[in-house]
Amino acid sequence: MDWLSDNLWSAWLAAAVLLGVAEMFSLDLILMMLAVGAVAGMVLALLGAPFAIQAVVAAGASVGMLALVRPSVTRRLHSGPTLTQGHDKLLGQRGLVTQDISGLQVGRVKLAGEVWTAAPYDEHVSIAEGETVEVLQIRGATAYVHPVPRLEP
Repeated sequence: MDWLSDNLWSAWLAAAVLLGVAEMFSLDLILMMLAVGAVAGMVLALLGAPFAIQAVVAAGASVGMLALVRPSVTRRLHSGPTLTQGHDKLLGQRGLVTQDISGLQVGRVKLAGEVWTAAPYDEHVSIAEGETVEVLQIRGATAYVHPVPRLEP
């Protein structure tokens, strides 16, 4: 029993390492905060504090890290830019009509270097070839577009 009380710091260190390794699999930042508490317990064990004080400080450090540090770290990690993929990246882009579009006739529009089948977003609108349009929606392989108003001199 004397060896354990003399080397209690190694148990705290082992707990911190195990919690750190387990954190790599969970990525919730909860186990890392508990590992910091274990490190605080290890420091007190090295300084010769009684086990009860080590446990209270380790628990307090863990709770403090969970309450004060984790929310700001997770907020910072999750606040990155949103990645738009697939058809969603075409929404809001402008294109050039290459074949007349009307409510009764599907046409073609050039978007981001590709030719897409296009229909008017408002079925009562006709869009002539050469007009600039904005993509409002994509359903399947058809872009639903609306003409961009021009300022006429």
